[in-house]
Amino acid sequence: MTSDIAYSLGTGLSVFLTMALPPLAAATIAGFLIAVLQAATQIQDQTLPQAVKLFVVVGTFAALSGALFGPLTNYAEAMYTDFPRLVR
Repeated sequence: MTSDIAYSLGTGLSVFLTMALPPLAAATIAGFLIAVLQAATQIQDQTLPQAVKLFVVVGTFAALSGALFGPLTNYAEAMYTDFPRLVR
């Protein structure tokens, strides 16, 4: 593995982490808050946290779509232009 490929994989990993962290953090916080609410009110519904987390993740992607998908498109363009050089 050359240094170009390793750098490309490292960049891809950082783009993935940049995209995955905000929705994951938002879903974790929402799940914790719903769990505290359910424990306080003794509601035993199991679908409530899943539905809330789904809406929170979709809302996070919608609110941060420009910031999240900008680096992804830049990385994809770089991979398509650098592909012949990387596979030599």
